[in-house]
Amino acid sequence: MKIYHNINEFTRLKNAVVTIGTFDGVHIGHRKIISGIKELAETTGGETVLLTFFPHPRMILHPEDESIKLINTINEKAGLLEELGIDHLIITPFSRDFSNQTAEEYILDVLVNKIGTKKIVIGYDHRFGKDRHGGLEDLLRLGPVYGFDVVEIPEQDINEVAISSTRVRTALLNGEIELANTFLGYPFFITGKVVRGDQIGRKIGYPTANIVIEEKYKLIPADGIFAVKATIGFIVYKGMAYIGSRPTVNGLNRNIEVNIFDFDEEIYNQQIRMEFYNFVRDDMKFSSLDELKAQIAQDKIDVERLLGQ
Repeated sequence: MKIYHNINEFTRLKNAVVTIGTFDGVHIGHRKIISGIKELAETTGGETVLLTFFPHPRMILHPEDESIKLINTINEKAGLLEELGIDHLIITPFSRDFSNQTAEEYILDVLVNKIGTKKIVIGYDHRFGKDRHGGLEDLLRLGPVYGFDVVEIPEQDINEVAISSTRVRTALLNGEIELANTFLGYPFFITGKVVRGDQIGRKIGYPTANIVIEEKYKLIPADGIFAVKATIGFIVYKGMAYIGSRPTVNGLNRNIEVNIFDFDEEIYNQQIRMEFYNFVRDDMKFSSLDELKAQIAQDKIDVERLLGQ
């Protein structure tokens, strides 16, 4: 898959089969749409193009709203789309200038002149152009003029995508990892850098890697203990993750930590990918470190059972 971080980097194709959207989560509903454009490209001898936007339009149009949380970072989304076999991913920097294009300017400049769209697969509710006035009706009207066909995604499928996205976010925020993974079609994961912590886990016999996620818009699941698999380099390890503010030691900040089983290496400043499989228990405050240590010992037994160790 070729990735373009600006539409001007893209070389116009002779036969582009295009779809547009945020595709946050790249979940089972999105995968149905992607399978459709791949089949269409195969039958017409075309190449698939997925056009998405970053930052998310709401981040630009409503910068004061810090409640926007996305299932994937832009790099995570790109990796998922590559796994699905998209030929070209265009990540268009969303800006106010871009949002001020009229619908026809957008269609002619972006879809026709810069991409070379021959078929566009789009939902009935997709809006674009200045004040979001453009939509499916404009594409249907201008398709014959500019030489492209419009394939409408059925309303049922669009609703399925919207419902799936909402359910994934809600499930994650409620700690319902198994449910979220069912809608995603893969284990929810986070990627971040390992940083030095205060070594409390090491003192009680369960050293943890502290993970920092630079992308503030990344959705983080509910506080608690989770059964996870951590990938460092190309090796996958089983482990138990903790998300919370460490109330037993009067912590002030929300932390993301993982105790990696059968592992004793220095990995500071390395990237780690952590896949979530099961929610084990809620975060809680213990009366002593000894009581915390005893509970962690039980947590490890529960996680090993869940992960099949």
